[in-house]
Amino acid sequence: MLDKRKFYINGEWVAPLTANDLEVINPATEKPVAAISMGTAADIDRAVAAAKKAFATYSRTSAEERLALLERLLEIYKRRYEEMAQTITLELGAPITMSREQQADVGVGHLQGFIDALKRLKMRDTLPNGDVLLREPIGVCGLITPWNWPINQIALKVVPALATGSTCVLKPSEFTPLNAMLYAEMIHEAGFPAGTFNLVNGDGANVGAALSRHRDVDMMSFTGSTRAGIAVSKDAADTVKRVTLELGGKSPNIVFEDADLEDRITGSVLECFNNSGQSCDAPTRLLVQRSVYDKVVEIAKRVGSEAKVGNPEEEGGHIGPLVSDVQFGRVQALIEAGIAEGARVLVGGAGKPEGFEKGYFVKPTIFADVNNDMRIAREEVFGPVLAILPFDAEEEAITIANDTSYGLAAYVQSGDPARAERVATRLRAGMVHINGAPHRYGSPFGGYKQSGNGREGGMFGLEDFMEVKTLHRPDAA
Repeated sequence: MLDKRKFYINGEWVAPLTANDLEVINPATEKPVAAISMGTAADIDRAVAAAKKAFATYSRTSAEERLALLERLLEIYKRRYEEMAQTITLELGAPITMSREQQADVGVGHLQGFIDALKRLKMRDTLPNGDVLLREPIGVCGLITPWNWPINQIALKVVPALATGSTCVLKPSEFTPLNAMLYAEMIHEAGFPAGTFNLVNGDGANVGAALSRHRDVDMMSFTGSTRAGIAVSKDAADTVKRVTLELGGKSPNIVFEDADLEDRITGSVLECFNNSGQSCDAPTRLLVQRSVYDKVVEIAKRVGSEAKVGNPEEEGGHIGPLVSDVQFGRVQALIEAGIAEGARVLVGGAGKPEGFEKGYFVKPTIFADVNNDMRIAREEVFGPVLAILPFDAEEEAITIANDTSYGLAAYVQSGDPARAERVATRLRAGMVHINGAPHRYGSPFGGYKQSGNGREGGMFGLEDFMEVKTLHRPDAA
């Protein structure tokens, strides 16, 4: 078992102030693979102090100096790419092919996206009225990241903080901390000054709250559940720090009768099941025009029946387990709720797949004849569970799609580009994917309503980590 019980503070791996071990569990085997330490508020104090001290000098570095560090980090990440993919498979249970092609790849794509954006960013500008606008790093940033796309969210927070001249303290998920610690090794090797990046493991109630409340933290960036995001916001309120949130989703996927049904339903089902359904922007509500509803149900049932569950260590297009026993229990409870409320089970259902008694594996599940009042249509399942709902006309589809407290992503499938874009503009979501278009590196990621605030990635992601200062000069006019 790996011994990972130290924290990265002020450029060194240091022991926690109080011993409190936690085992990291491989979700495919239910066996421990590493031991980490759970930190305390005192460990956060140490890390924040290091970040605050480092900010005094790091904030004065030039964009060119920071670009050189980021480009060195990119080289190191590429060299250790396979190590990152294997680590994510070990602790998250993502199949190794998916880890290589998606989970680890985001560490390259987002970093390159921020490098490109930083090269375009104007730190000094002149307004039409003659005043000078300065963009400056915001300060010490507290970063809390989730387990489902771990290095994705780490890159989307750590990189813009360091790129803009801020310093940071990262608290990764205690379920998937090993990839974060590997990333810390890469940052150290790249030569970022001591104290610019710090890492403390722990849970949200103790370490996360201590970070959010800390008077010397200038900004909190959090990704996770809406419930936890609300807690971070409340903890941060007393010190009036900036808070950016990327939270849950219940993304509608509207399928019109003129869509390429075979292609778009196949892609939609597989997208919902991707990462074992553990994606905040997954298209989990399939809204289908009634004229093609039966055909779509038939395709979805066939594609869902062909979806395979498998060993994460084996290559292939199968899905792996959920991350933990807690997550397994939540997903099972919602599958059972869907059955109890009268939704029709097309594929899957409650319990584990045959042959997978060990591990937190679930059956890929599709419900038909769902209405938007059912729990499986309103709550974020965060597992490979798809709900299919019928609609008659375009306006009804928009109404159903927007009838949710979330607003992260939405999807539109139509053979009419004008209609697809018309509907997209009516959807209350931060991102709309038309006919299978992917999210691209450098584009802003984030949502409306209770899916959060702020945007991550590219230029928008850099701006979230910056303050704006206006110089009113006597010769401005």
